[in-house]
Amino acid sequence: MELTVVIASRPDVPPEEELRTAVVADRLGYRDLWVGEGWVWDAFALATAAGLATEQIALTVGPIPVSVRDPASIARAAASTAALVGRPVGVALGTSSVRVVERMHGRSRRRAVTTMAESAQALRALFGGGVADYSGEMVSSHGYRLRLDPPGGPITLAAFGDRAIAVAAEHADRMVLDLVSPELAAGYRAKLDAAAARLGRKAPRLAAWIPAAVDPTPDARAQVLQSLVGYLEVAGYGEMFVDAGLGAAVEMAHAGAGRDELLAAIPAEAADRIGLVGDLATVRDRLAAYAAAGLDEVVLVPATAGDPGASAP
Repeated sequence: MELTVVIASRPDVPPEEELRTAVVADRLGYRDLWVGEGWVWDAFALATAAGLATEQIALTVGPIPVSVRDPASIARAAASTAALVGRPVGVALGTSSVRVVERMHGRSRRRAVTTMAESAQALRALFGGGVADYSGEMVSSHGYRLRLDPPGGPITLAAFGDRAIAVAAEHADRMVLDLVSPELAAGYRAKLDAAAARLGRKAPRLAAWIPAAVDPTPDARAQVLQSLVGYLEVAGYGEMFVDAGLGAAVEMAHAGAGRDELLAAIPAEAADRIGLVGDLATVRDRLAAYAAAGLDEVVLVPATAGDPGASAP
């Protein structure tokens, strides 16, 4: 199982920490740096800056909301970043959320999984150096070829529900999850393998973004807890949080409680139950559990509070 690193994955990280973390990840020899698309940074702009500040680490940008950016724009941006930094750039596509797509961007999230499937197909042609000639129900692209060299990286799909997993099995080089326990990861591994087998295709690699803090300070624990709040009301995560002792917080989230109220309801020790948080032996045991669950890649979401650049030994 491979370990990689993500920056710009959570809105509560100080903006200046992202490039520091990228530099440390490169220095430590991590193969891939994921650059999230969120509330703070434009992902391709940050990826370009990270590439110019590092020496060898490859880049994966996203997940990019497919209802917000079209395939030609995504391919052009990825090729631009790859040309500027001189390294392969992959992209991850996702359906995102109503909050991001409809409230922030004012776009419709209707038929988001179909949009993701069609975007992946159009993007595959562009990444292959071909001319886009695709007409789907939600996505179309015609007559455009990248003027720069193709970006050279993989196409990853973020998937959670069964339909999205089937799309990933058919069209992705890699599928990515976010904030899953080893038990949930094993279930997704089985679903992805089964979907790929039905298609007669080798299953894509399976990755997951997992919060990480070794020997965490109180500030680092608090940062991990803050990262959990946004998931309390997301369908599919409830069972994991209940098993981790957060049933009351899940109920409050579904009742409409605010972020501060939810954070206060999460016990401090919850950070040790979810993700890679604890002393070195505990984190090693958790990594072994994720490997046994079938993950090919754990994407570390490093807690940087009290540890600028996530550089502590």
